[in-house]
Amino acid sequence: MWRFRQRLPIDEAHSHYSRRDLLESGAMKLAGFLLVLVLPAFGQYSARRDDDIIRLEDASRQTVVSVTPSRGNNALSMKVKGKEVLAGIPPGMSGVPFLAPWANRLDETAFFANGKKYTFNLGLGNVRGPIPSHGMLLNASQWEVIEAKADQNAAWVTSRLDFYRYPDWMAQFPFAHTIEMTHRLKDGALEVAVKLNNLSAAPMPVSIGFHPFFQVTDAPRDEWTFQVAARLHWIQNQNIPTGETEPVEKFLPINRGGPLKGQKLDDVFSDLIRDSEGKAVMWLQGRNERVEVSFGPNYKAAVVWFPAGPTQNFICFEPMAAITDAMNLAQKGIYKELQSIPPGQSWQESFWVKPVGF
Repeated sequence: MWRFRQRLPIDEAHSHYSRRDLLESGAMKLAGFLLVLVLPAFGQYSARRDDDIIRLEDASRQTVVSVTPSRGNNALSMKVKGKEVLAGIPPGMSGVPFLAPWANRLDETAFFANGKKYTFNLGLGNVRGPIPSHGMLLNASQWEVIEAKADQNAAWVTSRLDFYRYPDWMAQFPFAHTIEMTHRLKDGALEVAVKLNNLSAAPMPVSIGFHPFFQVTDAPRDEWTFQVAARLHWIQNQNIPTGETEPVEKFLPINRGGPLKGQKLDDVFSDLIRDSEGKAVMWLQGRNERVEVSFGPNYKAAVVWFPAGPTQNFICFEPMAAITDAMNLAQKGIYKELQSIPPGQSWQESFWVKPVGF
């Protein structure tokens, strides 16, 4: 189970006043009563705990994000005016799953790092073969909430996972590290920020990603359109890149996307198209509703997935630090953009989900 490192009543979490301040004033009960009355008007943002869920709310935009630290630290819901932006495949994956220490698939039950091969111990039960997928942390319950707060500018929750403390994880991926993740609701957008801290004595490869599911609600799936902000499409064999690429326009001839009707994708893209801030913006469009997903500069690739059929009401724009099977393809000389963290240093990046027209 997750826990707060410092336990505070919800009113204190929203206030600039501490419990000590109130006690020293000699007016603990009165001040607490006044805070309850005043807080709803203090600002548009709030962060509240509801059993095993942290709810971040922007009252002025009628937006609520629900984060579940004990279920992989997943943002399972983002509602705008009661309409759900996130989707999933019940009873399987949904929301914004975190994929680590590798994202998507590996081509064997092993990976390469720093020229050395590391073979998984399938007997531990935390890696599935023969094509290991989605890392080991999808449902990790060991996340610790270290801060859940709101001020006049945003609401956020920051959680931490000490990967190095768990022998069964270290046996599979022997790089001691910690992970800090912040979900921040601000200006109508959800930012998901990740920081990896390498505590090991060797460079640590970075091949993480996210697998968020998106939807719009004002049109049937066959009327949805989308766009991929990328220049290169990786040709695959059994969902593993072969090393051959082609221009995205050749693969998606209609504006690097087009209608979902009649299409299905589970494909890898790179050489992302960036704006002046270095962000790559993918989007899903209904009649009026739109979901924009912006990738920060350290997300070098994207996987876009949606199955065929009018009942498959989702699309996944997946921010990836590297392409699928990056660690093994880098060893083969096929992939040149694999990032790594020097000993004692950090890697960090964000992506943003912005609903429009809801």
